[in-house]
Amino acid sequence: MSGKVNVLLTAALVICALLVVNSQYQSRRLFIELERAQAAAKQLEIEWAQLQLDQSTLAKHARIEANARRDLGMVPVTPDRTQYLTQGGQ
Repeated sequence: MSGKVNVLLTAALVICALLVVNSQYQSRRLFIELERAQAAAKQLEIEWAQLQLDQSTLAKHARIEANARRDLGMVPVTPDRTQYLTQGGQ
């Protein structure tokens, strides 16, 4: 009887030891995955900040006006070139 109990306890001990090793492995694997995800998130935050800076630079009025003049040949409106329309009959 004592021999069977020792075998069962030894088997339980080996199974518990294997489960501990497996859980430590899983923990390390998940920690590495977490660190990679955090690094990717930091990189995306940096790219987002750069895109916001680029957007604010591209949206400035002076740049838009310069592009309109250069690419589209647009010029500012002057009073002598302005036509006013009135509604007739009233």
